Amino acid sequence: MILCCGEALIDMIPAPVQTGGTGYVPHSGGAVFNTAVALGRLDVPTGFLTGLSKDLFGEQLRETLGNSRVDTRFCILSDRPTTLAFVRLTDGHATYTFYDENTAGRSLFPDQLPDLPDEIGALYFGGISLISEPCADFYAALAMRDADERLIVMDPNIRAGFIRDEDRYRARLDAMIRRTGILKVSDEDLEWILPGPGPLDEKAGAIAARGPKIVIVTRGREGAFASFSDGTMVTAPARRVEVVDTVGAGDTFNAGVLAALASDGLLTRAGLEEIDGPRMKSALEHGARVAAVTVSRAGANPPWSHELSGPDPD
Repeated sequence: MILCCGEALIDMIPAPVQTGGTGYVPHSGGAVFNTAVALGRLDVPTGFLTGLSKDLFGEQLRETLGNSRVDTRFCILSDRPTTLAFVRLTDGHATYTFYDENTAGRSLFPDQLPDLPDEIGALYFGGISLISEPCADFYAALAMRDADERLIVMDPNIRAGFIRDEDRYRARLDAMIRRTGILKVSDEDLEWILPGPGPLDEKAGAIAARGPKIVIVTRGREGAFASFSDGTMVTAPARRVEVVDTVGAGDTFNAGVLAALASDGLLTRAGLEEIDGPRMKSALEHGARVAAVTVSRAGANPPWSHELSGPDPD
């Protein structure tokens, strides 16, 4: 099992109303949440760890997880409200305004770390849960505690406008990167982590030298590449599809990559050492295929495994 650790929130998606103007429709979301849902739909044994509210939105989130075959027994319940993220779409690209103070997801502390069963071979971290305190310290403490026993996978999905203390965030992120086996970043993330001139492949190699065996870099329509700590690099193109919006695109790409590696039994600390260039390239291609389905329809709506069956389209 892979345990996804991070935010679950409600995306308030704009929609026209009959009286004119724009209303907002609540959709279950969050970067780590989206990846967990996508993994469950791709038949990967998946659990979810977050702070979850008992309010009506928390019930919606639990129902969405359950309907996508995600194990919610690791969620920490509270009476605090659910995080809300109001979405603005411009030419299909999403920007967000968060309402996150004193929420169930944010209000986790390191002294609440759960004991985890041996069936969990990998922990996946990312999103705003690595920025917002105190939950960011909770997730960092979990990664540090379990890194010697379980594979750590991370996609920081950096939102610079959400960061209040950059030095503190950079220190936490760097400490987690050093214990991460597979790190995925967008080209924008990579430029934020290592600002200044220099090609992306060199910057990815510099990050890999800090600890990760594999650094995956996504470049939107330009596809993705993976840089190994030994200098190996493999690439995969993006799929050409008609884009409805990009909500959840990176999250479902991650799920596709992880699902491919899981199918080969590689989502463990021992399995990490067996990932080579050809297997990684195949995983990147599968991630692109999964993400292409998501961006071809509205919202973060990852595909089910049966939607990927049949011949692989060009």
